[in-house]
Amino acid sequence: MASNPDLFIGVDIGTSGVRAVCVDGKMRNHATTSVEFNEFTGDRTDPVIWGRAVAKLLDELVATVSAEKIKAIAVDGTSGTMIATDNQGRPISKALMYNDTCDDQSILSLIETHAPDTSAAHGASSGLAKAIQLSQISGTACIQHEADWVAASLSGRTGLSDENNALKTGYDPISQTWPSWIEQTGMNASLLPTVLRAGQPIGEAKGWLAEQVGLSDNTLVVAGTTDGCASFLATGASEPGDAVTVLGSTLTIKLLSETPVYAPSFGIYSHKIGDTWLAGGASNTGGRVLAHYFSSAELAEYSDNMNTSVVSGLDYYPLLKPGERFPINDSNLQPRLEPRPESDALFLQGMLESIAAIEKLAYTRLTELGGSPLRSIRTVGGGASNNAWTEIRKAQLPNIPFNKSLSEHAATGTAVLAKRGAIETGLSDASISN
Repeated sequence: MASNPDLFIGVDIGTSGVRAVCVDGKMRNHATTSVEFNEFTGDRTDPVIWGRAVAKLLDELVATVSAEKIKAIAVDGTSGTMIATDNQGRPISKALMYNDTCDDQSILSLIETHAPDTSAAHGASSGLAKAIQLSQISGTACIQHEADWVAASLSGRTGLSDENNALKTGYDPISQTWPSWIEQTGMNASLLPTVLRAGQPIGEAKGWLAEQVGLSDNTLVVAGTTDGCASFLATGASEPGDAVTVLGSTLTIKLLSETPVYAPSFGIYSHKIGDTWLAGGASNTGGRVLAHYFSSAELAEYSDNMNTSVVSGLDYYPLLKPGERFPINDSNLQPRLEPRPESDALFLQGMLESIAAIEKLAYTRLTELGGSPLRSIRTVGGGASNNAWTEIRKAQLPNIPFNKSLSEHAATGTAVLAKRGAIETGLSDASISN
């Protein structure tokens, strides 16, 4: 390892706290720090708390590495968390959080009427619905997403966003514009930020937050992304056809594609990352269904003793209640968990095989809808550690390599963007020199 490699920081603003990862050009970890929001007196919806948490985080991180070697920093935030700011970039509102919904039916009706079906701005929790609400606050000069405001505090340049955070606020990544129909929803488009590519350089770290924590003026602030996109990048997936399966409470599928995929009926939209597109969908099957039938101890015991080379022959569609989004779009699709064998271990095997079949169908569907052919899979989430499930999934997709994930921390993915920005501007030749 080089004695003084160039370093890159990714900051992830999560739901309960913030995390920072410092890596070099080979993505080797040099430092990791985290801070919980509940360490501070105040409300998670108050941007002041975001600033204090990030300041403490970076204070701790900069104390462990050479500040002069930090070439770039980028920030990701929870998608759809937004604030109103004045003409100096100062918050004039508490945040509307990622999971807040708009109760104003007139706003939702206008969005439904004027937003194209392919836009991600639909829905009561959309960024656009929140932006319209925030725009009505007296003194609002700009609407900013969570990651936007923290990046502005680092760079001193306000009124900027990235293509991923802006997507659900109505931004069109294909035309790379705020489309004209936005004004028809009641949104004053002049209050929306200028949108940059994820990973595009913003400027030097000359904002109040950068000065407070002692970042060098030579450190570059780079446009970030959403927490979901950052989590994908953290795995190391980087080429068209690379995919990530999230085996969490639900089954989530993400595929990097040369072309965008839009299928609103399946809840599929595409985020733009560099010159590629991240398309994905989520099924209602997954770990939540397994947990309904088995305890953690039972899952471990039955999985450890499972003979995956002998197929159960059971054909299930594991759901807790009727309705599926992806890869089948049917609000009345019934759970199918019959016949149930006497052996609970065999019942579990049948469920794992069936979820693996749904995963295979999901990737087939993304490809059929225009996505790049599947070339590799990385797995994250609680189910990733289940070896029996992995073997079953490999049997369903026999010609697809299952690659190890680099990291499950979103901050690592944001550090990838920081590195890209530094290389783009010539501040670092990290891919060669580190």
